[in-house]
Amino acid sequence: MDVKMIECPRDAMQGLKDFVPTEKKIALIQSILEVGFDTVDFGSFVSPKAIPQMADTKEVLDGLDLSSTRSKLLAIVANQRGAEDASAFEAIKYLGYPFSISEEFQQRNTNGSIEDSLKRVEKIAEICLRTNKEMVLYISMAFGNPYGEAWHPDIAAQWSEKLVDLFDAKILALSDTIGVSNKDNISQLFTSLIKEFPSVEFGAHLHTTPDTWEEKVSSAWESGCRRFDGAIKGFGGCPMAKDDLTGNMPTEKMVQWFDDQKIKHGLQPELFQKALGMSVLTMG
Repeated sequence: MDVKMIECPRDAMQGLKDFVPTEKKIALIQSILEVGFDTVDFGSFVSPKAIPQMADTKEVLDGLDLSSTRSKLLAIVANQRGAEDASAFEAIKYLGYPFSISEEFQQRNTNGSIEDSLKRVEKIAEICLRTNKEMVLYISMAFGNPYGEAWHPDIAAQWSEKLVDLFDAKILALSDTIGVSNKDNISQLFTSLIKEFPSVEFGAHLHTTPDTWEEKVSSAWESGCRRFDGAIKGFGGCPMAKDDLTGNMPTEKMVQWFDDQKIKHGLQPELFQKALGMSVLTMG
């Protein structure tokens, strides 16, 4: 495929106040697994007190039929315990960890400092090596900071370089946690990092408003990014964005853009339409 697409129902669901019944989660994710995404970010192994919506991730996994899908499963973890729990499942290929370059957000998101986070990544990397999993590091706050802390594209680049050097990181997803990415900082980050680390797979986990999605996708693509996260209908996103119009990158918008550009994504159109009809927007 020309582009690697990652669908993120976990990100779409995790902030919902009403608990989505396990059987509905299974039905939604099963429909997504039939579409042809490279990877499905399906759940997380974190404290149910922190993310109540993901308390049934193990049960969801048990209910999935993986016999005919080409999609690989990714689970988010926040510490060593979560990594150990997730790595026990053969069906899970990727362990994703949100590494924030903001001290404030790292505390809010994983209840620890950046220094604590580095130690956690070290343990997660060891677990991945031991259990034949692959680690995906999300660079949270890569495109801006709402807390008044120092931020610049160079800071995001420096942290990316450090994670590659320290842990031989192979997949880094630059994450727009609060929807402030724009074509200029997207281009600057991806262009510089892809050039410096050609063997690292850099992904775009972008949040957006309805009128800025296209410039973000085109800028990331033109800067060399070939891995894109999305969520059907743009549902989810970070509540700290404090903007009801800011959500995840809508997968259907990206698919249309890639189709218009004649970029191969490998998704099955009819099955994708079926998954669109089962989005979390219809599951309340």
